[in-house]
Amino acid sequence: MKVIAFNGSPRKDWNTAELLKSALKGAASQGAEVELVHLYDLNYKGCTSCFACKLKGGKSYGRCVLKDDLTPFFRKIETADGILLGSPVYLGGATGEMRSFIERLVFPFFTYTDPPTSLFPGKARVGIIYAFGATEEMAAQRGWDRSLSDIGAFLQRVLGPAETLQVYDTLQFDDYSKYVAPRFDPAAKALRRKNVFPQDCRKAFEMGVRLVQP
Repeated sequence: MKVIAFNGSPRKDWNTAELLKSALKGAASQGAEVELVHLYDLNYKGCTSCFACKLKGGKSYGRCVLKDDLTPFFRKIETADGILLGSPVYLGGATGEMRSFIERLVFPFFTYTDPPTSLFPGKARVGIIYAFGATEEMAAQRGWDRSLSDIGAFLQRVLGPAETLQVYDTLQFDDYSKYVAPRFDPAAKALRRKNVFPQDCRKAFEMGVRLVQP
């Protein structure tokens, strides 16, 4: 069993990364081979709309023709049993790096047929983790939950069964006194980090377990 996780946060040891590591621990507890990839370490860009992946009889039909740091990971994904994607929420959506990664991952396998089908050669379960600095109420008021669910729907349609974990009101800074952010209560944030975030990590662990269960 293989599970590969992609961290769409520029931070390697903060909320999103910790949640992904917890999910990987869950998968590893079931005997899975796990790998964590930090997207900000890679050199790549989003879909260029070349449509080589849709060209009739083309050598790259169903595959992304671009060759960059993502290429070897797309091959790994095709043989993975589980795929984990994690991103902080910036301006109501995933980070630019994660969005570009998803474009490159999903579009080649997504057919322009009616109804659309998937060319994905593997069979993987997908876990998606979002870390919000906002509270659950703030996210709901702005409709961010709904917009993010569309990403999950595409991933499920193309890759395999998908589930999402959304973690709210995360700690953004280690010292709020250094930053201009008066709308947040540092004491409340710290308390939530202490009492609630460990529960969120446990939920991520359980997600990882489910990814590799029969």
